[in-house]
Amino acid sequence: MHYGIYLPNFGAEVSALALAELAKEAEIAGWDGFFLWDQILESTSERLRIVDPWITLTAIGMSTERIRFGTIVTPIARRRPWKLARETSTLDNLSGGRLILGVGLGDPPEAEFKYFGEETDNKVRAAKLDEGLDILIGLWRGKPFSYQGRQYKVKETVFVPTPMQLPRIPIWVGGFWPNKAPFRRAARWDGVIPLKQKGMMTPDDVRDLLSFIQQHRSSDEIFDVAIIGNRETHGKGDLKGAKKVAQFAEAGATWWLEDLYMSRNSMEEIRSCILLGPPKED
Repeated sequence: MHYGIYLPNFGAEVSALALAELAKEAEIAGWDGFFLWDQILESTSERLRIVDPWITLTAIGMSTERIRFGTIVTPIARRRPWKLARETSTLDNLSGGRLILGVGLGDPPEAEFKYFGEETDNKVRAAKLDEGLDILIGLWRGKPFSYQGRQYKVKETVFVPTPMQLPRIPIWVGGFWPNKAPFRRAARWDGVIPLKQKGMMTPDDVRDLLSFIQQHRSSDEIFDVAIIGNRETHGKGDLKGAKKVAQFAEAGATWWLEDLYMSRNSMEEIRSCILLGPPKED
């Protein structure tokens, strides 16, 4: 099991520098990953500070040496796939091959998309997600690539440098279980971030979704399952928390992401939680 921190890219005290410092402290404290939301607006009545996740991840990559990092999740429907290909490839090389790309439909369209005249139809957003992933993979290969889709068209071109990671930057797909469409999509890629509309995932849910994915997956490569925990643990030596995480590991989960929602906590409270370290018995 790997252990990560999961934070929004907004909050009353948030800044790119502060998040980079938290990531550095997380690495020192023994965490394996540091992941940010990818939002342009925050759908609350509060006036919260929001930072660009990709610029912030660059600061994180420059501030750390070992920890994996990425977005959970990037809505490709409101990103240009070719620009995202450049950003991710550059960042993967800059960090020595530590980037993980989480993708999904994103928030409900009324939360962000409608404010900027973006496409709000879920079927179209899903089509843009699938085509966008095809374009990312094609451009990452560093060979002549063209694309003719319903949503996007790319004339033959070559993108270099390629990402450092081979065969590609890991792609994790987010979705709400037990909806099947996100998990059929995830079966094509490298991992999944399962959520539920109400409550938290259970070990039995993990077993069920892995059974479903195995039915739709042709590859036998490693497949990650990242579980988001809502402040369920209390650092190293927390036997109860470690036992809870172990139950997910036994069910097939490979990552435990501690959700430290910044708008509900001060930066100092978040730092204190990070410094406790991951929920391991030793």
